[in-house]
Amino acid sequence: MKVTVVSRSGREVIKGGLELNDSATVAELQEAIHKRTKKFYPSRQRLTLPLPPGSKERPTVLSYKKSLKEYCDGNSGNLTVVFKDLGPQVSYRTLFFFEYVGPLLLYPVFYYFPVYQFLGYKGERVIHPVQTYALYYWCFHYFKRIMETFFVHRFSHATSPVSNVFRNCAYYWTFGAYIAYYVNHPLYTPVSDLQMKIGFGFGVLCQISNFYCHILLKNLRSPDGTGGLLQVTYFLLLLFYHDQLGACKASSFEEAIRWKGWKAQVSTPMDNPTAIPIEVIGKASTCWFSFGFNDSISRLLEVHSL
Repeated sequence: MKVTVVSRSGREVIKGGLELNDSATVAELQEAIHKRTKKFYPSRQRLTLPLPPGSKERPTVLSYKKSLKEYCDGNSGNLTVVFKDLGPQVSYRTLFFFEYVGPLLLYPVFYYFPVYQFLGYKGERVIHPVQTYALYYWCFHYFKRIMETFFVHRFSHATSPVSNVFRNCAYYWTFGAYIAYYVNHPLYTPVSDLQMKIGFGFGVLCQISNFYCHILLKNLRSPDGTGGLLQVTYFLLLLFYHDQLGACKASSFEEAIRWKGWKAQVSTPMDNPTAIPIEVIGKASTCWFSFGFNDSISRLLEVHSL
């Protein structure tokens, strides 16, 4: 079988094409492309079938598990595929590890070290019990996330663009330091002992439910990452976006769920999250409520992507 590999502009990527066995799979084609180009390893390749000129349909993406014969017309021994370079890739486990290790290491820095003296505060710092419990809870949460990344989660895609590492780390690391700064600040005003115990107890229940949800999601996929969450996704979209089901995308859905959880945590009717006073972030109960059941839903589409 002769396979012609072209770019989206129609330029031939592999001069003269590739000669493969009639029983060759898409994975073998990707390996053959890698041998000829060196730079484009299999996870960096996206292969699709060509579309007629002017067509607005989405191209068919070749599955690495299937035989090339399945994509040929009739008994034709020739196949043309369109090649797209996805750019440098990293595994999802690497991506999530670096996301979570930042907040895990940054938060204790504000608790244990004299950071505030370098920032201009010269007074004596008193550490309240609620700040200590917040430290334990925060570190447990991100340690749990890292362990789940390596031992629980199953990914439908093996890799992610390396640019996502910088983007996601910027988000997690920045807001991790932002929250740690206010919760551990010497001028922090602790909540009541009762509120601390209620918040901490509810947070523990949320962590258990979060872990339980991740186990359920894991069991929806086979060990090789196949299987989907269409039924679960449809249910959640129907629950929260019954009037916008057709237009809602995964990203906006995730953000909406996050702020629904936030509004429940701070008991505010405001629709604009940026209008929430900064003092709210200094409440340990906010930190505890921030990582529970709502978070497991919001990460549902991201961690177990369709």
